[in-house]
Amino acid sequence: MMDDVASDSSGTEKTRSPGRRARRVRMTGAERREQLLDIGRTLFAEKGFEGTSVEEIAAKAGVSKPVVYEHFGGKEGLYAVVVDREMRQLLDMVTGALTAGHPRELLEQAAFALLDYIEAYTDGFRILVRDSPVAQSTGTFASLISDIATQVEDILGLEFKNRGFDPKLAPMYAQALVGMVALTGQWWVDTRRPKKAEVAAHLVNLAWHGLDGLEQKPRLIGHRKS
Repeated sequence: MMDDVASDSSGTEKTRSPGRRARRVRMTGAERREQLLDIGRTLFAEKGFEGTSVEEIAAKAGVSKPVVYEHFGGKEGLYAVVVDREMRQLLDMVTGALTAGHPRELLEQAAFALLDYIEAYTDGFRILVRDSPVAQSTGTFASLISDIATQVEDILGLEFKNRGFDPKLAPMYAQALVGMVALTGQWWVDTRRPKKAEVAAHLVNLAWHGLDGLEQKPRLIGHRKS
């Protein structure tokens, strides 16, 4: 019988005899850190900060508790890094999406960006909308929404000025619009109905037309249809 053939990390094949157990590959420090972050994100999303323990994180990673403490100083440190990453990811997606010139299409882009994030980073979104005892040091979902609203505020200010409205009211309207999309996102993360494009269309319908001028069948004017 031929010996088993294995490859090392450099791609070089190594022979091992039948019946011998394969040597476990040791993770680098960076790889272990990413593994712990992935496990922590999943557990925090499922159980919340209080419901997750260092013991469970370590067990899922197949390491001892001191390894978690070595990388993050404890559960609070791991949570803080997870939240910071998710906040930056969402903020980057929203601000990067705001490219159109027409205000209505900008609303569509903002709605799609948040819904895209919820769809692609569901665990991260669940973590962001939870309250936690370490939120003060990492920022909160409310503070993140405020950051996004600041991006929208400048756009609304110019539009208000062009239409003869008081641009000083733009910050209030920006908070209202972004907050409406964010709260709808919290509802949609569990229902996932209607489809994403339909949710975006209805959000923009309400924001653009107001209750008095709602379209019976709202449509999207931008290039995205799904």
